Amino acid sequence: MLRIENLHVSYGNVEALHGINLEVKEGEIVTLLGANGAGKSTTLNTISGLLKPTKGTIYFKDVEISKLEAHEIVSLGIAQVPEGRRVFSTLTVQENLNLGAFTVLDEKTIQKNLEWIFSLFPRLKERRKQLAGTLSGGEQQMLAIARGLMANPKILLLDEPSLGLAPILVKSIFATIKEINESGVTVLLVEQNARAALKLAHRGYVIEVGNIVLADSSENLLSNPEVRKAYLGG
Repeated sequence: MLRIENLHVSYGNVEALHGINLEVKEGEIVTLLGANGAGKSTTLNTISGLLKPTKGTIYFKDVEISKLEAHEIVSLGIAQVPEGRRVFSTLTVQENLNLGAFTVLDEKTIQKNLEWIFSLFPRLKERRKQLAGTLSGGEQQMLAIARGLMANPKILLLDEPSLGLAPILVKSIFATIKEINESGVTVLLVEQNARAALKLAHRGYVIEVGNIVLADSSENLLSNPEVRKAYLGG
């Protein structure tokens, strides 16, 4: 569904990605693991068109998207939930969700998605008239994911969904991601909590300083001694 070939991305004169290759098949959850500054967010931001590659190509369903603008990429069915939630704090929950649907022109689809989102996150339904800035961290993360889903994506790019959340909330967010995937949305997940990510995902890639150094099934990565030592605490 998503294919990255020889992707190079630079910030000014500094190259952040040095020719990475990665693919995500339809229906999968694939996780991208790595330390801070390894290039995980850069990869997601380049897929969604927020950064432009200096070299290499990105294909979505065999259509090259690396030269498209971000809003065109959303319209094709790729939505990103950014790191740090980035909800519109002075707007209500409902207004945030409406903004998520800005590329969806069919009113029935918007309504259907809204009902589905409220069944996934009943708390958001209760708080739909509340300002997003007054929500708790966990509720804001729910809203960020829900806003991404309002774009009716075929693939959801999730950047650090568990960041700063209490362990009980992390469990709940990961259970919801599994549910979203089972309903037919493919997921590419960037996550510091490597153990939780690998337990959820089908496959994983390990990125170090802008290079993919390992690609395997989640099962194999969980039992790989190097991965255990570097990311799973031994």
